Amino acid sequence: MDAQNKEVDALVHKITGLHAAIAKLPSLSPSPDVDALFTDLVTVCVPPSPVDVTKLGPEAQEMREGLIRLCSEAEGKLEAHYSYMLAAFDNPLDHLGIFPYYSNYINLSKLEYELLARYVPGGIAPARVAFIGSGPLPFSSYVLAARHLPDTMFDNYDLCGAANDRASKLFRADKDVGARMSFHTADVADLAGELAAYDVVFLAALVGMAAEDKAKVIAHLGAHMADGAALVVRSAHGARGFLYPIVDPQDIGRGGFEVLAVCHPDDDVVNSVIIAQKSKDMHANEHRNGRGGQQNSNKWLPVVSPPCRFGEMVADATQKRKEFANAEVAF
Repeated sequence: MDAQNKEVDALVHKITGLHAAIAKLPSLSPSPDVDALFTDLVTVCVPPSPVDVTKLGPEAQEMREGLIRLCSEAEGKLEAHYSYMLAAFDNPLDHLGIFPYYSNYINLSKLEYELLARYVPGGIAPARVAFIGSGPLPFSSYVLAARHLPDTMFDNYDLCGAANDRASKLFRADKDVGARMSFHTADVADLAGELAAYDVVFLAALVGMAAEDKAKVIAHLGAHMADGAALVVRSAHGARGFLYPIVDPQDIGRGGFEVLAVCHPDDDVVNSVIIAQKSKDMHANEHRNGRGGQQNSNKWLPVVSPPCRFGEMVADATQKRKEFANAEVAF
């Protein structure tokens, strides 16, 4: 335990130093200094680590919250920079590889699609999908539309009108995917009746960065999404929680959803992925997920085979109980 504590202390000390250096930068727009510091940060945070960032002291928590805000700002500036560069091409979609992390989006979207196909009852063939927090480079929507969901309409939502303008220009020369992409400037809190039209809603990692804000967003989605619709929430695990907010699956349950699967990748896909489904019985789902009843625990979260090599995956208590029930019937 002492060795583990020392490892966590050393990690937090290293990340605190990087946070201080990043906070002193005059700008977070792409530059050699900015790129070098964030490369160092990702290199430190991505490997498996025993750290549980939710249990760190107040000083470390304050540092982490500030670091996530800096990461969010830098990510926005990086995406805006490359969106502008791509828009200068006659067909921007032919040049997506110039973005240094494009392959990460390919892998993340593949993972999300395979999780949906595997864990949503009846499979997945959505007519309409919403992506909340799409930004100026809507790579996730594009990869899903082009590689996995060729008949699906995508509605991309972002708070920033300029980001949507940049994003829409990337699809001007594509008659297939471009015809299935639309962009809307809106706060998710202002969406209501629109949400009932979607078979799947994706929630980007940086929408609602504070835990209480994320929980409010999820509860709003739970109040307005159609029964049976799927929700894909991007989260983080271990030291990756210094880069992105961590979402508690119980907050998803309390928001009116049944958590179907949780996946923590162990490769260059930084985000964890949580797959959930809008529950038809919100009260019963709250009871299952921790309000006044048996909370999810590791004994009810079995490790199951991933659809591809993407680290640890767990299914929720309901699926485990169904497996036990099926086994009993078989005997």
